[in-house]
Amino acid sequence: MTAAHEELDDTELLAAHRAGDPDAFGVLFTRHRDRLWAVALRTTGNPEDAADALQEAMISAFRRAVDFRGDALVTTWLHRIVVNASLDRLRRNKVRAAQPLPDDLEEYAGRGAVLATEDSDADPEARALQADRKGTVLAALDRLPPDQKAALVLVDMEGYPVEEVARMLDCPTGTVKSRCARGRARLAGLLRESGLTGTTGPPDASDPGPQQTTQQTTQQQKPEPRGGART
Repeated sequence: MTAAHEELDDTELLAAHRAGDPDAFGVLFTRHRDRLWAVALRTTGNPEDAADALQEAMISAFRRAVDFRGDALVTTWLHRIVVNASLDRLRRNKVRAAQPLPDDLEEYAGRGAVLATEDSDADPEARALQADRKGTVLAALDRLPPDQKAALVLVDMEGYPVEEVARMLDCPTGTVKSRCARGRARLAGLLRESGLTGTTGPPDASDPGPQQTTQQTTQQQKPEPRGGART
C-alpha cells in the first residue's frame, strides 16, 4: 500500500483493482473493514459465522469487481455482498441448535456503532443494568427472521438511510420499511416477554415501543463516515 492509494476514492480503487493493481482491493477492504465486520457480526450473531461470511463476501467481491456497474456507491455494493453472505450463512445454519450470543459480542464488533456503550462515569449498578439490557436486546434480535434482522441491523443499529439499505438489500424501499416495522413489532413482543419494557401486555401510551426501545439501547451518535476520505 502506498500514499497514492490512500488518495484514491473507492471507485478509483475498484477501477485500479480491475486494472490489475495488486494492492488496491486490500486498501479498499481495510477502509471499510470495521463497518463490514460489524454488519456481518450482528447479522449472523456470532464471531465464527461472521468471520466466515465476511471472508466469503470479500472473495466474492474480489472476483466480481468487474461486474460493478457504478449505479451505487462502492460501499453500498460491498455491504450488499456482506449482508447476502451473512443471510446465506444464517439460512444454512437454520437447523443448528440455538446457541447463546457471546457476552463479548460488542468487543468483536470493533469500531462499528456499538450497542449500549457503557458510561465509564456510571456507577457499577447502572453498568450492570446496562449490560443486562444490551444482552437481552441482542438475544431477542437473534430470534428474528433473517430478513427482518438484517433490515434492523442496517437501519436501527448501523444508522443507514432506508433508501441506501434498499440498495444494499436489492429490494424496494417499501420492503425495507415493512421488514423494519415487522421486526420492531416482533422485537417489542420479545422484549416484553423478557420484562425489559416492564409490561407483558399490548403496547400502550406508556410503552416506549419497539423502535424507541431499540434506539434507546443503541449508541446515540451518528455513524462513522461510510465512504472513506473522498467519497
